[in-house]
Amino acid sequence: MALLKNFWKAIFSNESDEQFLKIIHIVERLVSKILSIALLIVIAVALFDLIYLLGKDISAKDPAGFYNRSIIELFGLFLNILIALELLENITAYLKKNIIHVELVIVTALIAVSRKIIIFDFAKQNSQDMIAISIGIFALSISYCLIKNMKIKQ
Repeated sequence: MALLKNFWKAIFSNESDEQFLKIIHIVERLVSKILSIALLIVIAVALFDLIYLLGKDISAKDPAGFYNRSIIELFGLFLNILIALELLENITAYLKKNIIHVELVIVTALIAVSRKIIIFDFAKQNSQDMIAISIGIFALSISYCLIKNMKIKQ
C-alpha cells in the first residue's frame, strides 16, 4: 500500500524524478520475477506433457507403436520447451544485469521460427507462407551475424 501511495506521490510531485524511477524499477523487477515463476510452471507442464505423450506412444500396443504421433509433432513439443527455456534465460539475464540482451532475443526468435519451419504442414499452408518464414529467418540470421561481429570487434 505504501508503494502505491509513493507511486502516486512521485507521479504528481514536482520533485526529482528519482523516486518515480525507483518505483518503476521495483515494478519492472517484480513483473520479471512473476514472469519467471509463470514460465517455470509452463515449462514444467510442457515437460510433463511431453514425457506423458512419449510414454504413451512407446507403450502403445499398436503395431505402429511410437509412430502413432508424427515425429514432427514430437520435435515441435521439444522445441516449445527449448523456446520457453530461452525465454526464461532472457528474463534471468534481465534480472541479473538489468538490460535486455539482444543476442539472446534474436536466438530465441531464430529457434521459434525454425520450429515453425520444422512443423510446417505443406498440405495446409501455401508456398507464400514458407517464403515469408524464410525471409524472417534470413533477416534474423543477418541480425545475429551483425551482433556477433560487433561483439568480436569490442
